[in-house]
Amino acid sequence: MSQQERVWNCSDPEKRREWAASTTETLRVLEGKWKIIILCQLFAAKAPLRFSDLERLIDGVNQKMLIQQLKQLEQDGIVLRTVFAQVPPRVEYALTDIGFALGPSMQALIEWAEMRRSRSTPRTIA
Repeated sequence: MSQQERVWNCSDPEKRREWAASTTETLRVLEGKWKIIILCQLFAAKAPLRFSDLERLIDGVNQKMLIQQLKQLEQDGIVLRTVFAQVPPRVEYALTDIGFALGPSMQALIEWAEMRRSRSTPRTIA
C-alpha cells in the first residue's frame, strides 16, 4: 500500500491518543539494542534456535545482554523459551503467535529503512 493509498483519519483527537499509546507500548516492548536483531534472526531461521545459535548469529552481543533481552521478550509474550531436560540442558527460542504477527511490521520497517537509505544524500561537512 503506497502512502497515497493509505488513509489516516487523524481528525479524532481520542483516536490520535490511542495511536500514540499503542505506539509507545510497542516501542517499549521492542526497545533495546538487540531485540530487533534477535527477532530478525528468529524470523530468518523459520525454526526454533538454540541460545548458542543466537549468540553466534548476533555479532557483538554478550551472553548477559542476550539473556536479558530474551527474558524481556519472553515476559512480553513475543518469544517462547523451551528447556529440554537433558545433560547438558538444551534451551531453544522461538516466536510465539504474537511474535510471529510482528512479521509484516518488521518487513515494513526494513522496506522503510531501505527506502530511506536509497533516498538519503551523503552529508558534507561544511
